[in-house]
Amino acid sequence: MAAYASGQLPAPHGQVPAATFVEELFGHLPRADQRRWALACIQGLLSTPGKKSVRRLAATVSASPTASQSLHQFINASPWDWEPARQELLRWIEQRAQASAWTIGLAVLPKRGEHSVGVHRRFVPESGRTLNCQVGIGAFLSTGGTGLPVDWRLLLPDQWCQDPQRRLRARIPDTAAHGRQVWSHILDLADALASRTRTALPPLVADMSEGTDAAALMDGLSRRGQDFVIAVPGSLPVLPCAHFTGRQPGGPGPSSPLGVRRLLTLSGRRHPHTATVSTHEGAPRLVRILSGLAQLPQTRPGAADHRPAYRVFTEWRPAGGRLSRMWVTNMANRRMDELLALTGLPTATAATLHDLETHFGLLDFEGRSFPGWHHHMTLISAAYAYRRLAGSALLAPYVHASGLRSA
Repeated sequence: MAAYASGQLPAPHGQVPAATFVEELFGHLPRADQRRWALACIQGLLSTPGKKSVRRLAATVSASPTASQSLHQFINASPWDWEPARQELLRWIEQRAQASAWTIGLAVLPKRGEHSVGVHRRFVPESGRTLNCQVGIGAFLSTGGTGLPVDWRLLLPDQWCQDPQRRLRARIPDTAAHGRQVWSHILDLADALASRTRTALPPLVADMSEGTDAAALMDGLSRRGQDFVIAVPGSLPVLPCAHFTGRQPGGPGPSSPLGVRRLLTLSGRRHPHTATVSTHEGAPRLVRILSGLAQLPQTRPGAADHRPAYRVFTEWRPAGGRLSRMWVTNMANRRMDELLALTGLPTATAATLHDLETHFGLLDFEGRSFPGWHHHMTLISAAYAYRRLAGSALLAPYVHASGLRSA
């Protein structure tokens, strides 16, 4: 139970100098100048006001006229592996914070032109517009009401996967996931986190309410034994479990699929219950819950006898007769107040993404190359974790770029 407690964001873990932090995360880089530029970038991200362009970051940490070019080389072109840094970032965070969940967030990065890796036109429900953008799928460790980014994937649409010239120009490796949908990237992130974490696996929380692939994600996570709470569209087809339909187990024929919204309307009102949750101010609030048990329709031959039962639930506001966002979990026996607490975590993840945009330069990198995009996301994730968990830790004076060479 402790692994799922919401807890509090821990106090700063001592005075951790930025140089010590960077050495822990980027100590695997083979060259000393690469490690120095990693420190320069982290310090620039933490101390540069306003826009975090490479030019402005370089000007913050060095008076050298070549610093901007060298920092751009380090981020965009230097051939360093970001995976060990992300593994160390997760380890560093887990030493200082207890995870209540892993959450998934989508970072929509508007772009001009067609040269940024993975850029495509996409309808973004939050803005109600079709944007020319990159889409990053991020994994966040949720703790104490905040989400700390620990890993990323870049969505590569078909036009990028099937164009050899584009792939060559953007330096997309053959090992990169080609043509994957968001749900598949989430499964990949879950696998990576499970292999890296040194703690018990917390639940994974994701919002798939605007997509069509919630069932594929649920199925994949269930087969991995990963606990989850997922927001789903009201139209997601499910099969009500027998005791909600009056059908006897083993009776003639299965029940017909229903949309989640319809299932909750029919079965939830027969078995409503209440739960007490805390408001943002910490005051208790009584909510009315509609809930039911269901399975996914059979999607694979021979899977019918092994389909798990999921709990579908939502908050019901009788005054307006409206259902809130609808959720599905494989933790069917967990207390409802605990499940409701998990459904609030995507809001904290969205706040982190806004913070990354506003204060950490999420939108300020051109991102033309695949390695450059991943380097950038790794560096801003590290800077964010350092700011949140090391607090006002010491920023040592930076060695000017006269002591550096191109990375």
